[in-house]
Amino acid sequence: MENSTYIALSRMDAQQRAMSVVADNMSNASTVGYKRENVLFSDYLSRQHGSTQPTGAETQAYTQDRATYRDFQQGDMQQTGNPLDLALGGEGYFQVQTANGVRLTRAGRFEKQQDGTVVDESGNALLDREGQPIVLPATDHQLTISSDGVITTETGEAGQIGIVTARDNNTLQAEGSHLLRSDQPTDAVDRPSILQGMVEGSNVQMMSEVTKMMDIQRNFDFMAQFVNAEATRQQNAIDKIVQVSA
Repeated sequence: MENSTYIALSRMDAQQRAMSVVADNMSNASTVGYKRENVLFSDYLSRQHGSTQPTGAETQAYTQDRATYRDFQQGDMQQTGNPLDLALGGEGYFQVQTANGVRLTRAGRFEKQQDGTVVDESGNALLDREGQPIVLPATDHQLTISSDGVITTETGEAGQIGIVTARDNNTLQAEGSHLLRSDQPTDAVDRPSILQGMVEGSNVQMMSEVTKMMDIQRNFDFMAQFVNAEATRQQNAIDKIVQVSA
């Protein structure tokens, strides 16, 4: 198989990876707090030593999958009226306690369990500024949450939600559709902006993703046609050689 075919196949592999990421974005377009992903490709240059080809043809450029990164642009705010639906304006993350440790999230859809513990949709406890689960009085039903996270019920102040920032968002590792793992220490946000009765929607723009998917499909089809044409050309050359040899 000639190098041109290998180069085309490397690009087809990259397009398959890009299609998978776009499909994942589209499937999470309505997921609260979801941040869309993007792929980063680069050319892997392979220099042909001792080549007698003309200048410009001495280097082969293969497509290399470098990384997948998230777009942390804020999503649209959606009003719900639920007192435990919370959105963050600006930077920061909620902290929740999972079975695998503390995780960060922008998905602010919470609820109160029978024992008063505030949890997310997966049952992970929401943490306060000291990193402890927030537990509300089980018999209290009215609550207000200030922009800095102070929770007040009919019996008084019940705690303060802890909001943190990651030192480098690019190092955050996704776990599922809305949890992020930080392998570095986080920093508390001194003046967060918490909006009660609202959630932050996904920042996926469906029209943009559909357009991107169509472009990926066209590029993949073009590369597939090229590979098929190369295979046909090589087979024809082999058939002619065999005929001459016979």
